[in-house]
Amino acid sequence: MEPLTKNKALNGGEYLIRESAAADVFIPESFSEEQKMMAAASQEFLDREILPHMEEIDSMKNPDLVPQILKKAGELGLLAISVPETYGGLGMSFNTSMLIADIIGAAGSFSTTYGAHTGIGILPVLYYGTDQQKEKYLPKLSNAEWAACYCLTEPDAGSDANSGQTRAVLNEEGTHYLINGQKMWISNAGFADFFIVFAKVDDDKNLTAFLVEKTFGGISMNEEEKKMGIKGSSTRQVFFRDCPVPVGNMLSERGQGFKIAVNILNIGRIKLGAGVLGGCRRLLGLSIQYASERKQFGVPINSFGAIKAKLAEMAIKTYACESLCYRAGQDIEDRIAALEAAGMEASKAKLKGVEEFAIECAIAKVHGSEVLDFVADQGVQIFGGMGYSAEAPMERAYRDARISRIYEGTNEINRILMVGMLLKRAMKGELAIMDAGKQVGEELKAVPDFTSRDYSAPLSREKAILQNLKKVFLMIGGQAAKNLGDQLESEQEIMMHLADIMIEIYAAESTLLRTEKLLSEKGTEAVKTHLAASRVYLYEAVDKINVAGKEAIYAFTSGDEQKLLLMGLKRFTKTDAVNTKMLRREVADALIAEGRYFFFYA
Repeated sequence: MEPLTKNKALNGGEYLIRESAAADVFIPESFSEEQKMMAAASQEFLDREILPHMEEIDSMKNPDLVPQILKKAGELGLLAISVPETYGGLGMSFNTSMLIADIIGAAGSFSTTYGAHTGIGILPVLYYGTDQQKEKYLPKLSNAEWAACYCLTEPDAGSDANSGQTRAVLNEEGTHYLINGQKMWISNAGFADFFIVFAKVDDDKNLTAFLVEKTFGGISMNEEEKKMGIKGSSTRQVFFRDCPVPVGNMLSERGQGFKIAVNILNIGRIKLGAGVLGGCRRLLGLSIQYASERKQFGVPINSFGAIKAKLAEMAIKTYACESLCYRAGQDIEDRIAALEAAGMEASKAKLKGVEEFAIECAIAKVHGSEVLDFVADQGVQIFGGMGYSAEAPMERAYRDARISRIYEGTNEINRILMVGMLLKRAMKGELAIMDAGKQVGEELKAVPDFTSRDYSAPLSREKAILQNLKKVFLMIGGQAAKNLGDQLESEQEIMMHLADIMIEIYAAESTLLRTEKLLSEKGTEAVKTHLAASRVYLYEAVDKINVAGKEAIYAFTSGDEQKLLLMGLKRFTKTDAVNTKMLRREVADALIAEGRYFFFYA
């Protein structure tokens, strides 16, 4: 595979067919002093204003509490990291906004409030609004004078958002659109002053977006929803009955609402991937502390191998999630900068940059949400009976974590989307997936190369394994596309197996590249635990890819074709014997000695 250099930047999805140089990949350890100071301010805000009040926030007995916390966040500039200074923001980079979402991710219910306001509440105006709309609304939203919510989902329009039935009809005077319809699962609705509402004008096929102020009238709500988790996040159904919206408050153009929703969701997905990290670190830190204090059979439970394995796995998965999220975030940021340098308007460049890496955004969302679920579940298990008690922090965290696999598009939808996007780009000639797949097919039919290779360079063996994993995807995905053609997209089980392979390749590669870069900067001794974590993640990825590959092959092949693909799968997932038990223990012992997650601590 062709090595990647700075002069030949990676395109979205292209990680499957090209190599990246470790020196060119962003890692969280590379954040600037300014970014670290911003992260520290966010952590201080979290420690002072949110964590001591988690129970009170979740009880919702004080309806003013969350809006007050949101306003305090606005005063610190935490609500408008990426909003230009012209409109009351800080004008900082995309990856900086990811970093702040990461820190606030430990805030439980408030992280949903924060994400809904700063993401889907502000960004549509920032990226699609007219100058007048930006000037009117962004300053108020940036300092939380107004709280925002986003009204897309309907009772019969969830994943299929464009099927929504809310209607907007122009009045006889031609001055206002009258909106009628019902929205549900609307975060922040209970205290929002500003609503981004999606509706179909007359009998249009596609949605149109509108900027709606609560004072316009015609808006009513149900009581707060009773939810499994994120109980302190306001979630209501919203009803619009002849809600009058000035014609000047249409966002972008008529019929562009679905496009707006999709592009904003791409941003939301990668922000969610980063947004789980703060929670993962916090739960791991609590688990490490509890395991050192809880004694059984006369010794702390952190001395037991079973507990060490859990702590290590929690840390290793978090390390991988960090690696892929910030790698993708910087790729987006670099693409935005390149587009702006080429003369593209800033808001359009931001959208185009995110759109280019929509596949990686979906990967970040799926991987991150499932890592958070894993970490919360293992945290409950380490706490044992106390983990199930509402008196300890794990019970709330376990419930709160579950929503992450649902919002911003369910993980099932995101898996199908990432493969679908990849195939469409391949069909358009934007990604040379098919050519790469043919090369793998030719290699599979040829006599294997048994030439001895030099693996003396650090991680060279692991990188060779990784390149073979990419061949697994190209082999199976290419054959599935050839056999099934347009029918592949309706074979959702196969699509999800292919997605799992894509996710594990991207996560394993990001982890290895991060460790390789740290190795070149700090030396082997300083990053020996990083090396252990990277190796464990890779070898676990091999097993996952092997299982997903078999399932996919069995689903669409038979006879000699099936035997050939299974032979290829066996060849490309072959590894040497690795003692992952000892590698995990090395990671766990370092975590216990440090008393916290230490790979990256903003």
